[in-house]
Amino acid sequence: MSNAKSIPVFTIGFTKKTAKEFFELLRVERVVRLLDVRLNTTSQLSAFAKQQDLTYFLDALCGIEYVHLPDWTPTKEMLSAYQKKDIGWASYQDKFLNLMAKRRIEKDLSPKLMANSCLLCSEHLPHHCHRRLVVDYLNENTGLNLQVKHLF
Repeated sequence: MSNAKSIPVFTIGFTKKTAKEFFELLRVERVVRLLDVRLNTTSQLSAFAKQQDLTYFLDALCGIEYVHLPDWTPTKEMLSAYQKKDIGWASYQDKFLNLMAKRRIEKDLSPKLMANSCLLCSEHLPHHCHRRLVVDYLNENTGLNLQVKHLF
């Protein structure tokens, strides 16, 4: 356990939420920055969460900054294998944790980037989602004390 001051961090998935529910959750928690950790930010299935629209809505509705962090995403092959059930959660988790270590995602991390930020992915719940793994990895591999709250 780090002696560092706690840094509030949130995570959210956009599926199973209306635009109103999504933006209200962010607004109520006073999120200042949305950290998009999705591999595909432009899918037609994303509706209001397509990158170009999302950037506009975040700023116009909530005054929230948008940051896309592609190094914090799984590879297409890794995600596809998990979605097709070619690999299970434990294998996916291990592969993704190793990928983050290889990419050294913590190298340019700052408390300012993380404070009151929210990691975005598509999964409704964080239990089997890489956004939770990102926060866990950062807590294990940095001196930051990220206090995560999952919004759903």
